[in-house]
Amino acid sequence: MQRTDARNRVYLRDHCADTSYMTFTTLLRLALVLSFFAVPLAAPAFAAPRLPEPRLPGGVPDGSSAVNDSSRLHDTHDDTHDDVRDVERGLASWYGGKFQGRMTANGEIFDTNDFTAAHRTLPFDTVVRVVNPETEATVTVRINDRGPFIEGRIIDLSRAAAEAIGIAGRGVAPVVLEIIEYPEIKDYQIIQIASFGSRGNAEALKRRLAAEGFSAAIETTEAGNHRVLLPEVPRTEIESYRRSLEELGFPGILVREP
Repeated sequence: MQRTDARNRVYLRDHCADTSYMTFTTLLRLALVLSFFAVPLAAPAFAAPRLPEPRLPGGVPDGSSAVNDSSRLHDTHDDTHDDVRDVERGLASWYGGKFQGRMTANGEIFDTNDFTAAHRTLPFDTVVRVVNPETEATVTVRINDRGPFIEGRIIDLSRAAAEAIGIAGRGVAPVVLEIIEYPEIKDYQIIQIASFGSRGNAEALKRRLAAEGFSAAIETTEAGNHRVLLPEVPRTEIESYRRSLEELGFPGILVREP
């Protein structure tokens, strides 16, 4: 009996020792696993290379505030040529047909095969380089007429000039005007008051103007028109003359360069 109790005590001691060892080992493994998840991983010692941002057509990074500023596309024309004095942008049209052979505003006979153009304000004989910004085609014209009188249009080309820059088929197209030569500017201008087919009517108006203190003259064109003019009006007095003539019933005078 005593021997059996001794064996049991040895078995229990060895079994407890094995169980304690297994428990210790299990707990140690569990602690290692938990510590792996509890401790944050260290940051890498090097930075990953930054990939370039994707770009939209035109070089604008994707995701940025891109503005379609097409007006800037033609700014290179400001200094493309050293002889450019001024630049104007807008729409061009062209004319011919029924206007062929008619009198232009400066008194010339219009020929749509010549390289001329109409502009609302540029002095007659101003030399302008017209650029088609889509193709960079250019043509040089001389201003000899007035127009176009349509919103947004800045120049009316002869057919020859329109064909030279490839816009005749379209009729109206965007252009850049490079003013390269201004005519010699005199200190006076010509006011054209009216034009008559009858010389007698022109003479009657001349007498009426003389009674109002105006010294008028009559200019007869090759086409037989008789223009009543105030030939040398100082530039500084043009507006004063304009108001006085409007009070006399002539609101539509034409101011011409000499």
